[in-house]
Amino acid sequence: MTSYLSTSKPVHTLVISALCSAALLSGCANMDETQRGTAQGAAIGAVAGAVIGQVAGKNAAAGAAIGGIAGAVAGNVWSKRMQAQREAMEQATRGTDVEVTRTADNQLKVNIPNDISFDTNSAAIKPELRSVLATFAEGLSRDGSGLHVRIVGHTDSRGSEAINNPLSKERADSVKDFLVDRGVPAARIETIGRGEREPIASNETAEGRAKNRRVEIFLRDPEQKS
Repeated sequence: MTSYLSTSKPVHTLVISALCSAALLSGCANMDETQRGTAQGAAIGAVAGAVIGQVAGKNAAAGAAIGGIAGAVAGNVWSKRMQAQREAMEQATRGTDVEVTRTADNQLKVNIPNDISFDTNSAAIKPELRSVLATFAEGLSRDGSGLHVRIVGHTDSRGSEAINNPLSKERADSVKDFLVDRGVPAARIETIGRGEREPIASNETAEGRAKNRRVEIFLRDPEQKS
């Protein structure tokens, strides 16, 4: 019986080569995140293409080349405009407790704690948050790519769900209204209220409750699935 893996170049050789390339490229100090994502995606795509090519009884090298192209496209989802937004938000929030990160699925996440966003039991945006959101809105209104915004409001566990659920949604809506007033199309913005259902810290301490009272803003390219 002929083995599917009996080709001129063993698949494990291609796999090892591609994975080593991904590891080396990810450590290149002179690469930005977009370039690094492209390189890693190409290497991982090459692995998948090589395996598929051999299992299908076809040329593994050709499969690796095709997979590398597809992987490069997938790895480049974190675009230059996303990186530019991240840098702008990091600059605008410097010196605050706002966290600006890139998620595992290539979204920009802005985590805004309660101490600069809203007073207790209020959905009125504090002045400290307005300056942050103004920078965010300016970047979004200039961008012509249609980046999608998802705003998620959270509360701590104090109070009833009948209070917390609508309050978290009202806070998310307040952020949306601010962005829309500054030129961001409403159709690009989604708002969600999670109430107390998604804590990131213990609600048994004042410090933990403060972390749970937050607004999260997610930004993604329209090509990405939500």
